[in-house]
Amino acid sequence: MDALPPFYDNLDAAHEALWRLLEDGVHDRRSAFHTPTLGTVDAQGRAQIRTVVLRAADAYGGTLRFHCDRRSEKATEIALNGGASLQAFDAGARIQIRVEGSARLHTDDLLADEAWRESREQSRLCYGIAPSPGTALREGGDYTLPDTPQAIAAGRKNFAAVVLHAERLEFLYLDHRGHRRGLWLRSDAGWVECWLVP
Repeated sequence: MDALPPFYDNLDAAHEALWRLLEDGVHDRRSAFHTPTLGTVDAQGRAQIRTVVLRAADAYGGTLRFHCDRRSEKATEIALNGGASLQAFDAGARIQIRVEGSARLHTDDLLADEAWRESREQSRLCYGIAPSPGTALREGGDYTLPDTPQAIAAGRKNFAAVVLHAERLEFLYLDHRGHRRGLWLRSDAGWVECWLVP
């Protein structure tokens, strides 16, 4: 029988594992935590979900960062509401992580400038796409990508870094001997934690 992981009955270890998996997801493109699902709410109050690429995770500050096109619906929804959530599930590890909090767009500040500089050229191409994301097309290929270094650089005006300030964290581990689900809520004194029924 497999040994139980250190976080199985230890909330502190589960909290550490949660952030370690998110931090690993930033750098490991094969990790299930590299591409979490983002949830936002649109102007009509409907839930919207899509996949994003996790670009930074900071356990100490309790923040996560991903990027988007400032012309996109997700950027509009974040600017309008500010609430967002991320969810990722690793089937092999049998672990789900959920993060809820307030999101902020960074478009013309030092954080956005640094995130743009750190981005690979292949990623930068997306921000020079024309017309803007979500535009209806007559044919599937009726859009253009920038094809010169200058055109790629011009996409910077459409780039946004999004920082999600975590206010609620959940860690779910699935095991036939009994699932474990931990909850952490941010308070002025730090994280308040408890177990939840899975």
